[in-house]
Amino acid sequence: QQTWIPDEIHLVSTTTGIEQARLKLLAVNGYFHALCQDYHLPQIVFNEASLHPILNNAGNTLADLKTPEDNECAANTICEKIRELTQDSHCELHVSIAGGRKTMGFYAGYALSLYGRPQDHLSHVLVSEEYESLPDFFYPTPSMKEVYSSRLLRSFDASKAEVWLADIPFVRLRHHLPEKTLLHKAKFSEVVERIALATGDIRVVIDIKKQTLFVNSVPCKLAARELAFYVWFV
Repeated sequence: QQTWIPDEIHLVSTTTGIEQARLKLLAVNGYFHALCQDYHLPQIVFNEASLHPILNNAGNTLADLKTPEDNECAANTICEKIRELTQDSHCELHVSIAGGRKTMGFYAGYALSLYGRPQDHLSHVLVSEEYESLPDFFYPTPSMKEVYSSRLLRSFDASKAEVWLADIPFVRLRHHLPEKTLLHKAKFSEVVERIALATGDIRVVIDIKKQTLFVNSVPCKLAARELAFYVWFV
């Protein structure tokens, strides 16, 4: 199987997570650059512009997710970024739910289920148990490299770590979304509601005096002739 290497990497996180990415991944001697050098990877775009902070309703960045409102903002930010990245039909998106708060991983997977195309993938990363909690372990190195565990008071060899990429099957619901939702920004909860309307039972109510048709409580104003035809048809 041919190795899949991304052209770009995008990170959605709180300001705390983004600052850690700046310091440990993107710094001159950061682990991302070390990974590319160790494995002779082609140029991958991952820079300051690739870091996308989670914003609250006032447009301010969030340092952590502590309230239901914070989680809702995270859902909206993640959903919008995935909607944006899936607009290009010539690209292939690989979403990882590894790391971060559990709710963030869930929202990332759910957002891909809403907007994902046949070529898109969802995955999780599994690491050898003794390496998964080491703060200075980022990837299995090609040659021996010491990483120290202050919790276990011992060192490990990073080159001996095992990492598994678990591909996660997901249901693609994109064909249920209206064109407007695919093209324009919408809240996560609104998109989920539209999916529910599109896939659930349909209830129609006709208000003749107001010349309005309600489909699952969504109003549609009709001209008199169209309303008369619809009433006759029903």
